[in-house]
Amino acid sequence: MKRTLTLLFLLLLFGGIIEAQTRFQAIPEGFDQNGGNIPAGKIDTILYQSTTVGTVRKALVYTPPGYSADKKYPVLYLLHGIGGDEKEWLNGSPQYILNRLYADGKAKPMIIIMPNGRAMVDDRATGNIFAQDKVEAFARFELDLLNDLIPYIEAHYPVASSRESRAIAGLSMGGGQSLNFGLGNPEKFAWVGAFSAAPNTRMPEELLKKQEDVNHFTQLIWFSCGDQDGLVNISNRTHEYLKQQGIEHTYIIDEGGHDFKFWKSSLYHFVQLLF
Repeated sequence: MKRTLTLLFLLLLFGGIIEAQTRFQAIPEGFDQNGGNIPAGKIDTILYQSTTVGTVRKALVYTPPGYSADKKYPVLYLLHGIGGDEKEWLNGSPQYILNRLYADGKAKPMIIIMPNGRAMVDDRATGNIFAQDKVEAFARFELDLLNDLIPYIEAHYPVASSRESRAIAGLSMGGGQSLNFGLGNPEKFAWVGAFSAAPNTRMPEELLKKQEDVNHFTQLIWFSCGDQDGLVNISNRTHEYLKQQGIEHTYIIDEGGHDFKFWKSSLYHFVQLLF
């Protein structure tokens, strides 16, 4: 796998690339706050036609400071949890985190897509969010993502279309989706991240059906979980299997629970390793 010097350095700080079970590096105070006078990106709502669902669906798009249609940008698809929708990540201040990282020269400018990962006609997070049809809709989103959303983004935004320029990450249910879709489609995603992956994460043997392709194509497999998170066993089993198979990955266990305090820290560290 190709690694830039920066990527190698940061991974070494985390303690290695195959068995990294260490804590996050220190985060600057105010990393998730409005940066005042620093250049700011922009968040817009888009509507795209979903042939998978048979309706028009919403997503949020973050474009970085200095965004220009004359440039080509890499893309991060950032997924929410079982109780959220396309707006849930706004609770994690991704625009402020990225603005600050750009101002500090610590991340490559990218476009971030925050979709609704519940691929069904009524995709609101209402009623019984654990109902079977809603859980199935999270799995169906793989088709919506690959066949509808990604083509829309590539037709309407100046994004690079290679897998090396495409990342996927998410929290909780979205973390499980990211591992499922990212490792399941290594020809589509070169960068995969999961924060507090939920039980929708496929069993490790199922995640790596394309193991040779994962080894060949994937630039980064990165996942994290809080040590007080009740779902930490999901991340542990994935880590242990990847380690047994000799699959390069970074696994961070740090103090925290199943909440945005931890997910913001995860996003802050993950995006610095991308592209």
